[in-house]
Amino acid sequence: MRTGGIDSSQIQSMIAQLKAHATRPSLTPPVIQTEAPAQPKVEFTDALKTALDSVNASARTAEGMGKKFASGDDSVSLSDLMIAQQKSSINFQAAIQVRNKLVSAYHDIMNMQV
Repeated sequence: MRTGGIDSSQIQSMIAQLKAHATRPSLTPPVIQTEAPAQPKVEFTDALKTALDSVNASARTAEGMGKKFASGDDSVSLSDLMIAQQKSSINFQAAIQVRNKLVSAYHDIMNMQV
C-alpha cells in the first residue's frame, strides 16, 4: 500500500527506529534551566567611554580622509570623503544630544526635594 510517496513498510521501519531510540537509555540527563543565564553587567561609564571613543574615531577618520583628499591622494574619492564627514557629523550631534539629556537629568535630580 502506497500513501503519499512513502511505502507503509518504510513508515513501519521509521516507527520501529523511533521506538528503539526512545527505549534506549540516555547517557546524559536532560538539563532543566530554572534561571536565565547571567548576562555580563555593563557599567555606564564603560558604555559612555566606548561611545565617545567611537565618535572620536569617526572624526579622526573623516579628518584623515580630508587631508588625503586635499593633498591629491587618488585613493580617496570625494563621495567617500563626504560620507565620512556626514557620519562623523551625525555621530557628534548624537553625542551632543546625549550630553544634553544627561545634563538635564542631572539638573532634575539636583532640584528634587529630599
